[in-house]
Amino acid sequence: MEPDYKNWVPERLLGLFFLLDALTGLFLHLLFQTPWQAMDWLQKICGIVAVLFLAFMFVCSAWGILAHRAFSEHGRRRLARQITEGVADYVTLPPGGHGLDVGCGSCALTIACAKRNPGGFFIGIDTWAMTWYQYSRALCRSNAKAEHVHNVMFLPGNAVRLNFPDETFDAVTSNYCYHNIMGTDRQALLRESLRVLKKGGRFVVHDLMGPCQGYGDMAAFIRELEAEGCRDVRLIDTTRGKFMTRFESRIYLLMGSKLLIAVKGE
Repeated sequence: MEPDYKNWVPERLLGLFFLLDALTGLFLHLLFQTPWQAMDWLQKICGIVAVLFLAFMFVCSAWGILAHRAFSEHGRRRLARQITEGVADYVTLPPGGHGLDVGCGSCALTIACAKRNPGGFFIGIDTWAMTWYQYSRALCRSNAKAEHVHNVMFLPGNAVRLNFPDETFDAVTSNYCYHNIMGTDRQALLRESLRVLKKGGRFVVHDLMGPCQGYGDMAAFIRELEAEGCRDVRLIDTTRGKFMTRFESRIYLLMGSKLLIAVKGE
C-alpha cells in the first residue's frame, strides 16, 4: 500500500481543460462548414472569439500537463515533496512535544514532521471543504497507515479560530494554507496560530506572502513580533533555489512563496 498525497494540479482539472479544447474545436468545425465569405458578421466574430479561446485553452492544457508532472510523486521533479520536506526540516519538537499542522490537506507535511520527530506527536487539522474535494480526513488516516506513522492525529479545524487553548503546542506549521482563506486578514491568521504556540515554541509557516496576496507589510509584522519578544524571526524567500527555482515559481504560480520562522518569546 502506497500513500496518496494527491497532486496539486488534479487530473480532474486536466480533464476539464481537455473537454473545453474538444468542445471548442467541435464548435469551430461546425462553424466553418459555412465558407468564411458567406458568413455574416456575427458568425465571423464568434469564429474569431472561438479561435482565441481555443488557443488559450491549448496553453492552459500544456501548463496543466507540465505542472501535474512537476508536482507528481511519481515524476522526476517531485516539487511538492521537495517543498514539504523543506518546510519539515525547520520543525523540531522537544522529546514528548506536540506539534500542529494547520490546513494539512492530504497530510504530507504532518507526516513529514512526524517522521522527523519520532519522539513527539503531531496533529493535522483541516476543514476538508468541498473546494478541495480530493482531500479528506479518511485520506490522511490512510496515508499515515501507508507510511507506518503512528505519532499523528487528524481533526477537523479552522485556521480562523483554532479550537485549542493558548500555548498548547511546541511547534505550529503550515504549508500553502492561509492564502486560500478568503476574506480574512492574513496577519490575523498568523497571530491566531501564534496564540496556540507555547513560549519558546517554533513557528514555521510557508505560504504565498507577496505584496498582492493579502499579507500586508511583512517587514513591519516582523518588527512587531520582535518587539513582542519573538526571536530568530526570519522571512526566507523560497523561490530562489531554496525549494524551487525562480522560473518554477513563475510558471507554476508560486510567486511570493516565503517561509516565516520565529521562536515565540518567553
